[in-house]
Formats: sequence, structure tokens, C-alpha cells
Amino acid sequence: MARQDYIFTSESVSEGHPDKVCDRISDAVLDAFLAEEPQARVACETFATTNRVVIGGEVGLTDKSRLTEFMGRIEGIARDAIKDIGYEQDAFHHATCEITNLLHGQSAHIAQGVDAAEGKDEGAGDQGIMFGYATTETDALMPAPIQYAHAILRRLAEVRKSGQEPTLRPDAKSQVSVRYEGGKPVEVTSIVLSTQHQFESQTSADIRAIVEPYIREVLPAGFITEATKWWVNPTGTFVIGGPDGDAGLTGRKIIVDTYGGAAPHGGGAFSGKDPTKVDRSAAYAARYLAKNVVAAGMADRCTIQLSYAIGVAQPLSIYADTHGTGEVDPVAIERAVAQVMDLTPRGIREHLQLNRPIYARTSAYGHFGRAPDADGGFSWEKTDLVEALRRAV
Repeated sequence: MARQDYIFTSESVSEGHPDKVCDRISDAVLDAFLAEEPQARVACETFATTNRVVIGGEVGLTDKSRLTEFMGRIEGIARDAIKDIGYEQDAFHHATCEITNLLHGQSAHIAQGVDAAEGKDEGAGDQGIMFGYATTETDALMPAPIQYAHAILRRLAEVRKSGQEPTLRPDAKSQVSVRYEGGKPVEVTSIVLSTQHQFESQTSADIRAIVEPYIREVLPAGFITEATKWWVNPTGTFVIGGPDGDAGLTGRKIIVDTYGGAAPHGGGAFSGKDPTKVDRSAAYAARYLAKNVVAAGMADRCTIQLSYAIGVAQPLSIYADTHGTGEVDPVAIERAVAQVMDLTPRGIREHLQLNRPIYARTSAYGHFGRAPDADGGFSWEKTDLVEALRRAV
């Protein structure tokens, strides 16, 4: 039987964290290509350090003659992303940092496996395993620790960008430990918050005085108690931050991006990858299915695993686990999810309408647990399969 009483911890990082700067640039490049052509192929990686950004990977447009012209836009896309995050430091500034674009055309050998052909549907862009998860412990059907860790940083970003808290800077990390009782979250036992700030004279106590009201605002009433331990900027001064303080890479925060360690992860990163890459699209589909299973009342917790082979359209396997909370046999769930959704790469993209420029917004504060947007962003967070799943089982 699963443990019912325990403490679980998850962390998040802000959009100004070095790795997240890279995720944002990679996804901004992806959005630009998809805005140009919904069938564009992109696998974009970014590296950032002191006053330097390097962008590489493979990209493709149907009309290859347009690719050279489009490459000239990459530097501006990167600078706009850095500016929106808020970096105007001497050693990392959106207007002056050196940007190197090493993107090249997509490999023909990869394309032959992915592209549709006579008698052949589009195949998966790579082999791999993808997991989706949902739980009733929050309204968003997400694990509480990661949802709260994200919420803290999103709120601090809002007040930083609005000018309400002018001494906060873009780089930040949070960590939340939640105590569970009877399998349900009941209180926060510790909060860790490290945020970059403007002045060396600002102490940890000064920073806590700034951030504590916003943290209390976003956490559920009663979850912070007199026993909650606070660690705000525990090392002291944090003025040097972002890529000037530490190098960043695309795809290095995959647990932050998903479930905070509360569920399995297949290992593939999301940012910078177009939706033919099942690392991204099938992970979104697995979350979509798991969330709808839980929303349908079939279980309090659900994990869905999908697996693929490069160049092969149909998933090799579908696995469901309700962790002992299910009202429906997991085997019946496995059959049902395959009935209600086409899980080929093309089927996923069409069902969730993924061939749109909706990805830069996913690059920070989690790919899951977000409200669906009117323009199709976070479509995988909808619960519109509930009735179809109930009929299928």
C-alpha cells in the first residue's frame, strides 16, 4: 500500500534562470518557424554564458530557398526573448550580448523516417518513452509541491515586471516541501526562495520582507504555519545572476518542466522541439489522457506511459497505472485511451492542434497545470475527453 503520511519536496526556477533563458530562446525560434509554416521542422538548442549566446540544431521549411532568408531573423528573435525576460545587466544585456547562430538544415536521414510518403504515415521523430500524470490533490490536477513552487515564481515575476518590486531581478529559484496526511497535502513545512536582487546592501532579511507577502498570497490558506521554515537567499547576496553567474543549456530542467519528481519522466526535454518530436507531443498527449482519466473520476491518481520508435507511427505500447486509487481496471483505461485519441504523431498534433506558435509561453513555470489559452496554448490541459472515456470503459 502506498504511503499516506510523508513530506515531499519539489523545486522550480524562474524564466531568468540560465537554463530557462535557453529554453525560452529555443522555443521562441520554434514559434517563429511555426508562424512562418505550420509544418516547419525545428530542433533548436541554445547555450548561454557571460555576454554570449550560441544557438544550434536543425531546422527545415518546405521551401528550402526561404531558409537562408529566415536565418537572418534568428539573432533578433533571441534578443527579443532576452529583453522580455528582463536582462539588462552589464555582463548579459539583450542589446549587447554576442549571439552566434549555428542552425542548419534538417538531416535528410531523419526526415526520411519522419516524413509521410506513399503508403506510409508520418513516423515518430525519435524513439523514446513519455509519461503523463495527474492527481486530485490540486484543482489543476497537479502535484501540490511543484504547483506551489511554480506559483511563487510566477507571482514574483509579475511584480518584478510591473515595477511593483523594482529591486528584484530575473534569476530565481524556489523549493517547497509539503506534508501529506492520509495521502492529501495539508501544510508546507519549508519554503526555500533564492532571488537575484539589485543592491549588494540588501540582506536576506530585506529580501524576505519583499517576497513573503507574495508567497503567502499564492499558497493555500492555512498551509503556512508557525512551524514552517523559511530559507530566503540563504547564502546571502545574490546580485550576479543569470547566464553571467552560471552557464545555461536548453533542456536541463526537465523535472521542473513536468511533475517535480512526483511522477516518472522519460528523459526527453521539450523546448526547441517541433511537435513531430514525440519527446514533446507525446508527453503532452500522455498528460492530456491522464488528466482526463482523473477528471472523469476513474482514479485519484493516474500515470500514462507511451512508447515510440523513430519512423514508426503507432505507439509501441500504452501503459496505465492508477496507483491503487482506481475505480476502473487499468487495462480498460489502456484500451479506452487508444479508442478516444489517435496516438500517432500526426493524430496527436491534429487533436491538440500543436502546429501553432504556442511554445515560448511553456518555457518557464511548467508545461502542465496551466489554464488552456484561447489561441490553443496548453490545449493538453483541457478535460474534453471525459465523456468519451466514460463511454469507452
